[in-house]
Parts: sequence; C-alpha cells; structure tokens
Amino acid sequence: MADDRDWKPDPTSHVYVYLQVVHHIAEEIRTGRLPVGARLPAERDLADQYGVAVNTIRRAVRDLRDQDLVITVPIKGTFVKAEQQLADEGNEATD
Repeated sequence: MADDRDWKPDPTSHVYVYLQVVHHIAEEIRTGRLPVGARLPAERDLADQYGVAVNTIRRAVRDLRDQDLVITVPIKGTFVKAEQQLADEGNEATD
C-alpha cells in the first residue's frame, strides 16, 4: 500500500466512501501489492492515509472480512488471507 499512499476516496462519488476504500484495498490484494500474510496498517493509520473517519475504515475492514480477503486476529491486527487458508478451512469442515 506504500505505492498508493496518494489515493483518496472521492466524497462526491455516488459510491459510498467505505466501498471505495474496500475496492481499493481489494485491488491491492488482487494485484499482489498487498501480498498474502501482509498486515494492514492500524485502523487509525488507515483513516489518516485515506482521509476518512475511523468508523469508515472499520466498516471497510468488516466488508473485506466478509469477502474473505482479510482475517483479523485480536490484538495482532488484520492480515491478507491466503486462498489456501480458505480451501483448508473447507477441508477441515468435511474431515
């Protein structure tokens, strides 16, 4: 995400700001700029980086978790989730 620090959501867009942040982070993950296992910055740091409220970032991270793109470990942080983890979780449920 260091390469794209200048990107900011467009508050005049018809797309909710939190969704713009979700799309941006998801694109960073898909292109590999945020590799598997990478830790996302803290919510306050992301809020400063994107120029939005902390609650906007919380909603964006929740949406990224719902899409299984990241996983949040209490006290540790939020990390990019591996596709392999998704497959392994599915296999454990059937074992």
